[in-house]
Amino acid sequence: MNIVYNSDNYYVVEYPAGNGFELVDKHTARGTFFRGDVAEKFASSMKNVIAENASVEYIDEFLGGFDILLNTPVVYH
Repeated sequence: MNIVYNSDNYYVVEYPAGNGFELVDKHTARGTFFRGDVAEKFASSMKNVIAENASVEYIDEFLGGFDILLNTPVVYH
């Protein structure tokens, strides 16, 4: 597990063994998991966004575009 991004609004975790990424909105406590080709596309998009503008505001705005996919409640155990 590798933390790829962490802000006041979102966090992104990479799971290399599972070939996936988890994206969580901290305010709504909802997330989603990308795996396979979708995970690869997401990783590529994240790299491009960070290369373009690495500000927290810009990256959070990009991640906000995925809000509609964040439908799994985050459960702490």
